[in-house]
Amino acid sequence: MIISASRRTDIPAFYAEWFINRIKEGYVFTKNPFNANQIKKIPLTPFYVDAIVFWTRNPKPLMKYLDILDEKGFNYYFQYTITGYPRELEASTPNPHKAIETFIELSDKIGKERVIWRYDPIIFTKYTDFYEHIRLFDKISKMLEGKTKRVVISFADPYKKITKKLESIEYSDILDEKKRLYELAKQMSEIAMSRGIAVESCSEAIDLDFCNIKHGKCIDDKLLKEIFDINLNLDKDKNQRKECGCVQSVDIGIYNTCSHGCTYCYATYSNKTVIKNRELHDPKSPLLIGSLEDIDKEILKKLNSDTRLF
Repeated sequence: MIISASRRTDIPAFYAEWFINRIKEGYVFTKNPFNANQIKKIPLTPFYVDAIVFWTRNPKPLMKYLDILDEKGFNYYFQYTITGYPRELEASTPNPHKAIETFIELSDKIGKERVIWRYDPIIFTKYTDFYEHIRLFDKISKMLEGKTKRVVISFADPYKKITKKLESIEYSDILDEKKRLYELAKQMSEIAMSRGIAVESCSEAIDLDFCNIKHGKCIDDKLLKEIFDINLNLDKDKNQRKECGCVQSVDIGIYNTCSHGCTYCYATYSNKTVIKNRELHDPKSPLLIGSLEDIDKEILKKLNSDTRLF
């Protein structure tokens, strides 16, 4: 089993203490994002967990706990997003220079093959045009040279629930302008390759093989084999989009719990709900948001008595 921590929120940045408490306890409760009454008990021990994939913009709060994961024998790697976009797009993400400094520190600690840079999503707005993306990608890749082996790119999708937010930044869909998209991908690939960084796409149907960009897997069984010599016989994750190449995983995050304030984020579409949820967070609870008192007694009894895996 692979644990995804998490596509839905930044656990390393905002919930590191909670996560390590769950590791110490050996389990976590997760709610179905579409039905809060459906709760599962997920084991968090090396016996059941083959690997953990962290998704983050700021792993610093979690880094002080990595020795605990190592001592317990967990395998893990990071998907680490750094874009350098302005505050109009990313209100509360770490300063890019600080993020790069932390990236290098993490890479030096666990190895460059275990820290994957994400320049993601590529979004065209009045603040981030073609030339700005080239400038940012070039600058960040130069500073990360020798500290990562791959970069993941994707192009922003205009989800209906964030359409109004996108209007304020004058979003335009680059997928409608294939010539410009191909030129951007080509230049990014050339920049990355000159610095020893391979480029992969994430959840994209468009074929970029001609500029040496392969379809990637963020939850990657081949990478786990390469890094940890783990052989996993896992199918594609059916809960992800058709274009997504990721293998099966169990996500332990919750939507509307991330405070980075990214205008384009599909996982955070109500800042009011984020504030409310953060207030309900208890680092000692088996739930990311809420406490055991919030669970129906019969459901809780069943969860505590169930000895099945999940």
